[in-house]
Amino acid sequence: MHVDRIERSIGKLIDEISNAEILLPEIQREYVWKPTQVAKLMDSIYRGYPFGSLLFWETDDAPETREMFVNGPEATPSKPPLFLLDGQQRLTSLHRVFTDHPEAQVVFHVENQKFQNQSAATQRDPKWVKVAAVLDPKASMLRLTKRLLDAGSTLEDHEIEDRLSKIKELRNRRFVMEVLKGFPYEEVAEIFVRVNSGGRRLGTLDLAMATLSTRWKGVLAELQSESEHWLRRGYGHIDVNFLSRALAGVVLGRGLSVWSHSKLRQTSDTDLERGWEVVKRGLRRLVPLLQTHLQLTRSDPLPSMIVLIPVVVLLGERIEDTVDPETSNGIIYWLLLATIRTRYSGSTDTRLSQDIRAARQADPVRSLLEGLNVESSRAEVTERALRGRTKESPYFFLSLLVALARGARDWWYGSDILPGTEDAPKLEHHHVHPPSTLDDRRFDKGLVNDLANLVFISAQANKKINGRSPAEYFPSLSDDELRAHLVPLDEPLRTPDGYQRFLNTRRALLAEAMNALLDRFRPPFLDEGPSENADPSAGLSLDLALYGSLRDGGRIVFTASGDGISWTGWASMAELDSAIESARIAGIDSDVTIAGESVPVEMIEDSLQVHIGPFLVTGTPEEWRTVFDRELDTSQPLSALPRIEAKQWDGEPIRFPITSTD
Repeated sequence: MHVDRIERSIGKLIDEISNAEILLPEIQREYVWKPTQVAKLMDSIYRGYPFGSLLFWETDDAPETREMFVNGPEATPSKPPLFLLDGQQRLTSLHRVFTDHPEAQVVFHVENQKFQNQSAATQRDPKWVKVAAVLDPKASMLRLTKRLLDAGSTLEDHEIEDRLSKIKELRNRRFVMEVLKGFPYEEVAEIFVRVNSGGRRLGTLDLAMATLSTRWKGVLAELQSESEHWLRRGYGHIDVNFLSRALAGVVLGRGLSVWSHSKLRQTSDTDLERGWEVVKRGLRRLVPLLQTHLQLTRSDPLPSMIVLIPVVVLLGERIEDTVDPETSNGIIYWLLLATIRTRYSGSTDTRLSQDIRAARQADPVRSLLEGLNVESSRAEVTERALRGRTKESPYFFLSLLVALARGARDWWYGSDILPGTEDAPKLEHHHVHPPSTLDDRRFDKGLVNDLANLVFISAQANKKINGRSPAEYFPSLSDDELRAHLVPLDEPLRTPDGYQRFLNTRRALLAEAMNALLDRFRPPFLDEGPSENADPSAGLSLDLALYGSLRDGGRIVFTASGDGISWTGWASMAELDSAIESARIAGIDSDVTIAGESVPVEMIEDSLQVHIGPFLVTGTPEEWRTVFDRELDTSQPLSALPRIEAKQWDGEPIRFPITSTD
């Protein structure tokens, strides 16, 4: 038994597949890659990135085989075949692209050098060229170049030819192959299982932690000790994962990415130890600020922990032990605005790199705010910005902060709404107008679960409400108890007939209190210009509604609205659920069909991004999972699904956080 290590061109491998000289053993799984993954593979090869090796088995005792999932007539091999053990998804994808398979219609934009799956939009734009058309041996580079120039390409003809020729040359890129020879089937099966097991990919955090543990003996115990220190103080989300991210942020000056582990491996012991001291010092300065300025006695209400890392760098690298009031206020102001604007809902590594760099400038607060495009104006929360928000919205966090600032306590029982002890119960919230009182057609789930209908009270207090209307239970509460939670006192707003006016009035009260909170910490230099909306997505909404279940072909309906926007589309509930799980568990890109068009579901750094009509909806896989589970809990019968005319959106997508959906 031995292993040969050889190389073979992509073109040669494609031909061997077509000639049945490469086969799949029975133990192989089916072809599962989505069009987005195929396009990314083509992009990697085009850019000269590594694209992995292949593992084959050569044997005289041929095993049972399975279909290769490629085009072409059945062929008879002219030589003994090789059996593919690892690399099936890549090789099958390449064969499909090279042979113009109907499910691998990858196109290339000659100007921005981007690959993607064919869509209605790319079909309408002549600057996109089908990759298979370029790879066709009969293709004329001159004719293709002329076609692109006629389509209005701004490139010179020689630039177009160079880029098309680069695609043509993909056929000559070479795979490294390992070929097992003389191995019995049982041992090959064991090798196959080991190579393909695990399912879950090693993420950037896993790699970074593994690298740290090999580079710095005892580091994991050090991280664990520090996390336990903060757990005892109510900040349990400062865990080993967060501390690893923070340490990488200090040492590398950016977030975790695919190259982080190699950079960490090159970092000196001195730099690692110095970086660790910065992290610990930064946290010991930051957490007291959160406790005193925002009354955050624990970490679980924070929508994002990553947003703390630039501030850990800023405070940890300061020579002075004390932080002047203007700087501490500015830090809190930036944290609040970064939260409202969901700063880290997408491209986490890029944003974190920018913010760490800003935190190291001579005027770090001003530099951080410039990163949010806030340079001289007062940020303002409007009543309109709060419309349609739910508990997944960052405004839910701000509504807690303003309640804490006003001394709000649990109704009837007077306990803290955010107890800070280690074993304290989780933060609770309940409806002012219980859902049971809003059960007619005037009130959909979005209105019932609106942020303005939620208050921070205990399950014990909610049990005392017992599904009663505010008209019944408000008289047992004092005006001060209601005011502390920013609940309007007007009696006509306490009934279902006054519910819409209740929402409008309470949103106005919440917005006023949120602005007062922001103004407390606003740096003086932001008084120089007019007010601007604190949230760029104000006035835009995306409503989700589920019909049916995962088992009966259920559908999820998307309704987008806003200034100049009116769009409705739907997707298969099972397909979207599968895509979310693939991204969440394994980091795998895939596709879903929305409004009759296949759209990519992509992991960009730590963010899951999906084009839904006019929006590029972004958020962490966990945020997507939370929202999807919310919709599953409130799904309607499939028979209630309205008639929806599929309508694709042609405009430029607007970034929209998944946490802001209704």
